[in-house]
Amino acid sequence: MALLKEEFNKPYFKQLVLHLKTEKEQKKVIYPSGKLIFNAFDTTPFQKVKLVILGQDPYHGPGQAHGLSFSVPAGIAPPPSLLNIFKELQTDVGLAVPSTGDLTPWARQGVFLLNASLTVRQAEPMSHAQIGWALFTDAIIRLLSEKRENLVFMLWGKFAKDKSTLIDERKHLILKAAHPSPLSAHQGFLGCKHFSAANQYLVKNGIDPIDWQL
Repeated sequence: MALLKEEFNKPYFKQLVLHLKTEKEQKKVIYPSGKLIFNAFDTTPFQKVKLVILGQDPYHGPGQAHGLSFSVPAGIAPPPSLLNIFKELQTDVGLAVPSTGDLTPWARQGVFLLNASLTVRQAEPMSHAQIGWALFTDAIIRLLSEKRENLVFMLWGKFAKDKSTLIDERKHLILKAAHPSPLSAHQGFLGCKHFSAANQYLVKNGIDPIDWQL
C-alpha cells in the first residue's frame, strides 16, 4: 500500500473518508464492512498482480460484498453475473461450475478483483459512484499500467471498457467483452474465451497461468 500513500493524502481522498464517516454517523448501512474495503489490495499486493478483473461497485445486499469484485463470501449464493462468469469458464476451459462464489483463491494467485467504487449503501447500487472512489481506482489502474508489464486487464461492459484509456496496450493485454449480467451476457460475454486467452498470454510471457478451479 506504500504506493497509495500519495493518493491517501490528497484532498479528494480526505473528503471521501469524511463522506463515509458522515454516512455512518447517520446510521446508513455501508458495504463491505470497514476491514474489507481494501480486501482486494490486501489479498493481491501490487507486485503480485498478474491480471485485473474490473467491476463497477460492490454488491449491495446483506452479506454479499467482501471487497473483491464479482465475488461473494463462502456460503452466499453466487449472484447472476457470477453465475455467467462460471458458465463462461465451463465452456472456455472445461471447469465444472463451482459450488462457491468466493473468488479469494483467484485473488491469492494474482487476480486483482478491483471495483471502481470500493463502497456502496445498502440496497442502493452506485450510491458511492460520485464520492471520489473513481479518482482513486483510476489512479491504481494507471499505476499498474505504468509500473508493471505484461498484465491482463479484463474489461466487461461499457463502464469497464472506458477504462482502457488508462492502460498502455503496448505493455499489457486488454480483453474487452459485454458485461456478464443476464441483461447483456448474450451480447458477447458468453463465448468471449477470456480465461483461456489470459492464460495463453501469461504463459507466453513466462508468467505462471491462473488455476481457475475454485
